[in-house]
Amino acid sequence: MFLKKKLTSIGLLIAILCITIITIYLNKQSNEIEQPIEQETVAVDSDEKKEDFIEAVEETEEAMAQEDPVREFLSKNVRKAVGRFSQHDLSIVSIGDSLTEGIGDDEANGGYVGILEEAINEEENLVSIENFGRRGNRSDQLSQRLEEDDDVIQAIGHADIILMTIGANDIMKVFKDNFTDLQIETFTSEQIRYEQRLNHIFAMLNEMNPDATIYLIGFYNPFQAYFPDIEELEYIITSWNQIGLDITSQYDNAHYIPIKDLFEDQDTPLFAEDNFHPNHIGYELIANRILNYVTNEGEINERTETNE
Repeated sequence: MFLKKKLTSIGLLIAILCITIITIYLNKQSNEIEQPIEQETVAVDSDEKKEDFIEAVEETEEAMAQEDPVREFLSKNVRKAVGRFSQHDLSIVSIGDSLTEGIGDDEANGGYVGILEEAINEEENLVSIENFGRRGNRSDQLSQRLEEDDDVIQAIGHADIILMTIGANDIMKVFKDNFTDLQIETFTSEQIRYEQRLNHIFAMLNEMNPDATIYLIGFYNPFQAYFPDIEELEYIITSWNQIGLDITSQYDNAHYIPIKDLFEDQDTPLFAEDNFHPNHIGYELIANRILNYVTNEGEINERTETNE
């Protein structure tokens, strides 16, 4: 039975307090820019206090980074994303399984999709995001939805960006069907069928909307913390991720986003109570990685890929 991991109340309170302090400071700086006369008066009367405050903020940022490093993306990648998205209204459609649906997000924020939408549209409605993630979906079921679900078909037809997670349930089905006699050959044969189905999905997406940019989000290994010595599990996740990378490399409008490395930190609780889906912090990491790729228009970090 898997051990449960829980975030500590103290950690959350520290993170919330740090974010609040930084937000107050940033709002203060914004107001000073809008009112230059008042800014000059404050600078003359309280230079020393201001320097002390800035020093305190810097110390807070450093402490926050140690406590919750994923918050960094809110001040860096989101601003970059907003710079790109503000050029014109964008339609983002997310499809796939429970990872896209946001299962496990302990803040009920809709997983990485909700985090992206909230962060990008915080001050202005820059993008519209439709989420068609469905818990339990395998590649064959997603393929069927792309053929039969009118809402999904219509949304993909006008999408600028398509985000997709698919394949984790294909792997889990092999586990469940062969639990008493797991063999690496069983996964290998199913891997071939998964590759065929994923190719079919990409062909359909390009036929439905050849102008959309597609981002396939890879797998992580949820069992690493509990079975670190079972090399076969690592091999399975890595080889199935390689399929996604190989297929996306065949299309000019498709990109692969690796996330396995994000969940290799054993010191930070990144999983929900089911020990399989990400918690909110885990989804923040995924959202950050997606922003990195989308804002760089698919330019891939070769070093990250090869580590997959």
